[in-house]
Amino acid sequence: MNQAAKRNTSGRWLMGLLGLAALLMIGALAVTAIRIIQTAQKSDLRPADAIVVFGAAQYDGRPSPVFKARLDHAYDLFEQRLAPVVITTGGAGNDPKYSEGGVGEDYLIGRGVPEGDVIAETQGTDSARSAERVAVIMRTNGMHSCIAVSDAYHLFRIQQMLQRKGLTVYVAPRPWSRPRTKWERVEAVAREATSYLAWRVGL
Repeated sequence: MNQAAKRNTSGRWLMGLLGLAALLMIGALAVTAIRIIQTAQKSDLRPADAIVVFGAAQYDGRPSPVFKARLDHAYDLFEQRLAPVVITTGGAGNDPKYSEGGVGEDYLIGRGVPEGDVIAETQGTDSARSAERVAVIMRTNGMHSCIAVSDAYHLFRIQQMLQRKGLTVYVAPRPWSRPRTKWERVEAVAREATSYLAWRVGL
């Protein structure tokens, strides 16, 4: 076989491998997207050791509208006595004065949750880091199960992260957290599916 033929054969093998990899990636994204949508449609409310509220933006010590809605939903679950403790999550980001977890804690105490019933996780720089810190907090306090509160399409990734740490995780999406338009929903699911797969492969 001459050099040109060898190059053509090698090129076909490479294109075939790239095509197979692309098909596998598309398949993984599709399966993950289905699982994200299925989880988003659940509201698995049952007694647990803690309610875990995943942080969102805060503005100068006040929760953003999205974060406030998550905290309000967690407050409602606490009032239903589904768990005796609420854990708020999220680090300071670029704000040296306030953390999302601390702002969430202050907000819930302001609404009437007893100070001893709220724990703030303030070191998490992203969802994965917050999940790690939550697992440490829960194990330290003898807790094994939680109700995770966040936006609907975020919950599948959160549930997987916490379950990887050995926790039993139920989900409670904040009301009205699914995007309204079809294309916004497609974008949100695609973003979450990509983030989940990146986490799984350690990127």
